[in-house]
Amino acid sequence: MQQVVNGMPAHSIPGAVWTKSRRSNAAGNCVEVAELPGGGVAIRNSRHPQGPALVYTRAEIEAFIGGAKDGDFDFLVG
Repeated sequence: MQQVVNGMPAHSIPGAVWTKSRRSNAAGNCVEVAELPGGGVAIRNSRHPQGPALVYTRAEIEAFIGGAKDGDFDFLVG
């Protein structure tokens, strides 16, 4: 099985099923996520699906989502 690493082309991640938020707009301005074997998560820019993927552990994703829910990043959007 191919190792999935940060910066690899997103389209080359075997078996990746990419999902984007329902809040995504028609212009495709969003990120997409894919669950990886072993529990990691890959993230890519929906406007550049052939571009690089960032790869995170489950714990990193849980911390990020928890922070987003708590409003830690609200300063980025207004």
